[in-house]
Amino acid sequence: EKAVHETAGEPFNLSSTKQLQHILFDKMSLPVIKKTPKGAPSTSEEVLQELALEYELPKQLMEYRALTKLKNTYTDKLPKMIDPRTGRVHTSYHQAVTATGRLSSTDPNLQNIPIRTEEGRRVRQAFVPRPGYKIVAADYSQIELRIMAHLSGDKGLQHAFANGLDVHAATAAEVFGVSLEDVSSDQRRSAKAINFGLIYGMSAFGLAKQLNIPRHEAKHYMDTYFERYPGVLTYMDETREKAKQQGFVSTVFGRRLYLPDLSSSNGARRKGAERAAINAPMQGTAADIIKLAMIAVDQWINQQQADSVYMIMQVHDELVFEIKEQFVDEYAQNITKCMEQAVSLSVPLIVEAGVGINWD
Repeated sequence: EKAVHETAGEPFNLSSTKQLQHILFDKMSLPVIKKTPKGAPSTSEEVLQELALEYELPKQLMEYRALTKLKNTYTDKLPKMIDPRTGRVHTSYHQAVTATGRLSSTDPNLQNIPIRTEEGRRVRQAFVPRPGYKIVAADYSQIELRIMAHLSGDKGLQHAFANGLDVHAATAAEVFGVSLEDVSSDQRRSAKAINFGLIYGMSAFGLAKQLNIPRHEAKHYMDTYFERYPGVLTYMDETREKAKQQGFVSTVFGRRLYLPDLSSSNGARRKGAERAAINAPMQGTAADIIKLAMIAVDQWINQQQADSVYMIMQVHDELVFEIKEQFVDEYAQNITKCMEQAVSLSVPLIVEAGVGINWD
């Protein structure tokens, strides 16, 4: 806060939009990128992001907002939620809240503990096992893309997964027409954005924004992708059509996900439902798989000696355990095996396990 005031040359209330507009646009005359519906210069997250590339103050403001969020959401709140009897925080899981069938978590929500930033990860470091134990986190690698390969039956994607290739690099090689060895890290990053973008039904416009490239270039990437992976395009088109006719889509295991907005007269809602129709079978199947895995792992845990291993958390595609130190290596392998063999798809499921003295 002090640093922001110094850069601005005067103290002001950082959470007052009016004062912020005055400092940024009147006093410092930064370029107005976007306006609010009332015609005032916008100070939204994306505007600050763009300004932060060239100016110091917006950059500091972004840092301030990120830290405030960490402080308000986690570091101030989590300690107050410790149960005096156990000295731990205990989340509640809900089975019937999300549309896709994933578990959701509240009070505290342990599924959104940050991981992307250095400061955010310090919150993860606060989660520690009891003495004599280690934390083991096992998660499915790229599960939704693997489900996409299974559902679409696309030969190219299935080949990449069956042969243990780096799927983003393999996609980059196809889209940019280079050999696997010559894929640059930028090309891999772009291919990763395409792979994940398609799972969420992203348009060329969305991809252009994410990669910061012109729209026609993004469209060209996507067209090339569909030429190389025609099964994915067929799957997406057929899923959209089928969803419109039936009003629902299904997971691999036949669980139905209803999408009433598919017939909405509101265009934006309808488009949103069409995107959901493509993603829901993948996310829904991933939710089914992790639940089947939890059941399989639970059965295995019940055969071990009491108090040597506990399943303590589920975060989407990841299961977190507390394991007695002397069993860590053996059990981590067993858990990985349980999870990988929980279901059988046309491509292998891969689980990666990490071990540590805290959740980070």
